[in-house]
This record gives sequence, C-alpha cells and structure tokens, in this order.
Amino acid sequence: VGIILSGGQAPGGHNVVSGIFDGLKTLNKENRLYGFLMGPAGFINHQYMELTAGIIKDYRNTGGFDIIGSGRTKLEKPEQFDAGLKILKELNIKALVIIGGDDSNTNAAVLAEYYKNIGADVQVIGVPKTIDGDLKNEDIEISFGFDTATKTYSELIGNIERDCNSAKKYWHFIKVMGRSASHVALECALECQPNICLISEEVKAKKQSLSEIADYIADAVEKRAANGNNFGVVVIPEGVVEFVPEFSALINEINELLAGSKADAFNALESWTEKYAFIEKGLSKEAMAVFAILPQAIQQQLFLERDPHGNVQVSLIESEKLFAALVGDKLKTRKAAGTYTGKYATQTHFFGYEGRCAFPSNFDADYCYSLGYNAFMLIQYGFNGYLSKVSNLSRPAEEWVAGGM
Repeated sequence: VGIILSGGQAPGGHNVVSGIFDGLKTLNKENRLYGFLMGPAGFINHQYMELTAGIIKDYRNTGGFDIIGSGRTKLEKPEQFDAGLKILKELNIKALVIIGGDDSNTNAAVLAEYYKNIGADVQVIGVPKTIDGDLKNEDIEISFGFDTATKTYSELIGNIERDCNSAKKYWHFIKVMGRSASHVALECALECQPNICLISEEVKAKKQSLSEIADYIADAVEKRAANGNNFGVVVIPEGVVEFVPEFSALINEINELLAGSKADAFNALESWTEKYAFIEKGLSKEAMAVFAILPQAIQQQLFLERDPHGNVQVSLIESEKLFAALVGDKLKTRKAAGTYTGKYATQTHFFGYEGRCAFPSNFDADYCYSLGYNAFMLIQYGFNGYLSKVSNLSRPAEEWVAGGM
C-alpha cells in the first residue's frame, strides 16, 4: 500500500498512517507500506520510503506531517497519473491512500476514475483532512485536526483575554485560520467567549459592507468605553473579506485591471503616487470608493501579492489589521462628534500554523487511528469482497470497525 500526505498539515495525520500500518501488519506481516515523499510530487517523481515498525513507533500520537512530508502539487493530468502508475507497478502497490482536504480528495476521485477506466489494478482511497472543519457529509461528521486546532487557538485566545483583562488598555484583533468557512472562528468563540466574533457567512447573508462591519465593532468599543473598559477581543475568520460583496467586486476589478500585459505597465511605474493614479483611472467609481478607505498598507498588498495566474491572493490580506484600522477611523469621527470619549489602542494577531502541527487531542488521536484502520478495511474489502472471507484476521470483524489504539 502507498500513502500520500497532501496539502496543509493537520494534527492526527501520523495516527492515520499508524492505523493503516497496523491493519496491514495484523493481516500479514509481509505486507508493506510505502510513503511518497513531500506529497503528490513524490508520487509523480518516484520519491518514496518504506515505513517500518521502527519508523512508525516514533511518530504515533505526534503532530505534523513530518513522517514523509506533505505538498500541494495537484494530481489532475493523465501524464501524472501514468507516471504514478509506473512506480505503483514497480513496488507492487495495490492501493493508494491519499490523506488530504477537499482539493486533494477531488484529485483522488479523478485519479480513481482514471485508473478504473484504463483497467489498472489499483484502489484509490481518500481520507478527509482539514483543520477548517468544512469537509463533512453524512458519513464523515468532522474532518480530522479541527478539534486539536480549535483547542490550540482557543488556549491562545484565552491567554490574550486574560492579558487583556489584566492590562486593560488594548483591543486585540485576532484572525484565525479557516479559509472560506467560519467553523474555526465560531468554535473558538464558543470556547473563549470574546467580545466580538465575525462570521463570514453572516456577513454574506446580510450583505454587509466594510464600513458596516467597522461600525458594528466600533459600537461595541464605544459601549465598553462608556463603562470604563477600553479593551476587548475581536475574533476574525481568515476569509471574511471574500464575503463582503463590495470587496469581492473590488478584487474582480483589480484582477481585470492587471490582466495580461497591463500588469507590466503597472509594475513599470516607480512611485506609489503614480500607481495610485493608474488604479484610480482604471477602477469604477464604486470600486474606487471601497479602495480609498483601505489603509495604504492593505492597498499596496492588493497589488503586490499575486497568485500564479496574476490574481489577488485574498487569503494573504491582513484583515485583522484592516478592521483594526477601519474601526480606528470610525472612532476618530465619533470622538470629533463628541459621542466617543474613550481610548483606542490595538494589537493584532494571526493564529494559523500554531494549530496545524500541535500534538493531537485525545479525540483526534483516536479518531485518526480509526480513520486509518477503516482505510485499511476498504482496501481489504476491495480485494476480498467482504471481511468475512479473510481467514487470518486476529480480531473479529466488528472490532475492526472501531479501530483502536
């Protein structure tokens, strides 16, 4: 059996590998498990290692994906599938387990269909992984790593809340990982009870503008200041700005503004003043109104950080700094109007990688081991039709369903 760790790390991945390994060796000590190095690229380029009992024992119940490394190479082209099939045949691998998120499992499905269509004697099995918590269905109620990551972030947020109550002088804006879903932010809010937690899906449903969100936060700051509390905590999901309709429209216009050779003309301009004039001329009145209220650092970031296709990388936008600044502008206006008399100082944080490779919680440790064992069961089912035909199982079939440490 071969395995691939694909995409970002998630706590518990090593126990998925351990579960697969134990299942294989329980069935037949001659069975072998190979790990392709640094994700799908190792599969394509035939870089691998055999995972032995001595290696596995050092990684059980640990965080990270460092047992074989991970990568983000997409498996989507027939030539990639064929290159992988060559090494599968060479190593006599009959099943390939891909441990990854939604993109990785989509690629696994395409790979499985391709191998089936050409008659390759290879199973492809996907194991759902993402700390974002947004990969689920009626059979998989939670993706592994979510429990550990949210507990880790919540501990950090809780520490900041205690410091906040002690120092009594800062508003902390904390962005947490989660890409295009707010599950992580919401779970952390339920565990930590910050003053404010933005929910991207609510922002979209209410069609809130950046200004409206800033006013919403500023209202809370003002009310707390009236009680002498010039401090608090705001939790922000990573992809919230993508859900603001006016901001999404701005991003689309920027992508069009710098499409093709137009990007070269923009990059040739030497000063930000010249570039700003270029932008002002190219954007619509509505988009420019949104762009103009952004802090200059965010404005420049929108034009400096591009993906391979030339598009704005929205996930890199420092939304925690964006909202801290926008709220500050709102409070300046209110202070001038005499409605706000408090003090406003901020600290910003981004909690992402701190939770990806933490030691797995007891839940994730057990859950991931069971996922690995069940992946092995699917392999056995594929070869034997059903488990009862396997004569040398050391445990009753019903116990295999639960896995176990």
